[in-house]
Amino acid sequence: MGIIAWIVLGLLAGLIAKALMPGRDPGGLIVTTLLGIVGALLGGFLASALFHIHPMDGFFDLSTWVTSVVGAIVVLVIYRMATGRRHA
Repeated sequence: MGIIAWIVLGLLAGLIAKALMPGRDPGGLIVTTLLGIVGALLGGFLASALFHIHPMDGFFDLSTWVTSVVGAIVVLVIYRMATGRRHA
């Protein structure tokens, strides 16, 4: 897949991850896009390493979308833990 397809996939994976995990997140559309792209890459790498699934088969392949969304959820959880409210 090309870089534009990864950006689109990352944007959509980030939006789906935010929809599946409701709550307040610091950051807007740009942060969601970046988290989605990182999650898509992380999900693809982990699926390839752990389960020998090749998520880069195509943009419309189900394994690509599932691994991207799961990766985006993992990145979103880590992001929420790292940027949680700190009490003084």
